[in-house]
Amino acid sequence: MLSLLYQEGPSTKGIFRRSGSAKTFKELKEKLDSGTEVDLARESIFVTASLFKDFLRNIPGSILSSQLCDKWVSVLDQGNNEEKIKSIQRLIEHLPRANVVLLRYIFGVLHGIEMRSEENQMNAFNLAVCIAPSLLWPPVPSTPDIESEFIKKISSLVQFLIENCCRIFGDEITSLFGEI
Repeated sequence: MLSLLYQEGPSTKGIFRRSGSAKTFKELKEKLDSGTEVDLARESIFVTASLFKDFLRNIPGSILSSQLCDKWVSVLDQGNNEEKIKSIQRLIEHLPRANVVLLRYIFGVLHGIEMRSEENQMNAFNLAVCIAPSLLWPPVPSTPDIESEFIKKISSLVQFLIENCCRIFGDEITSLFGEI
């Protein structure tokens, strides 16, 4: 999924914002969940993006770890950008290795999309609004007002992560998949 999103996302207007066919999404999700082989390259990239967000939402405790939720939310309250980046890198060290590897690929994809935002209309802010709720959620349910405020904070964090991904994860994340 990530490879397809890396290849097609940068040239796809509204990637992660628009959703594909609900029927196709449901059918593909059932096939993937049952272990049936699926050729996603033959499907709409919007369905693939929806499937990927759904995959992220189903990671137990979230990819950024709900246990670290308060620390993630407070990162942007740190001093300058350098201090924020150092805090993020320290938090990443507390995540399981599989989460870190997946995050590197995710932000490699998001960076590639953001680099062509004039074409696809998905700058770091727009991408963050679409993907942030799938990356982190609080460990316990809350009121709609608190949840809305939380999503704004996490979206700002994800925007910062996208804009600074090379400094956070290393320059090589721009070439994890090769050339677009």
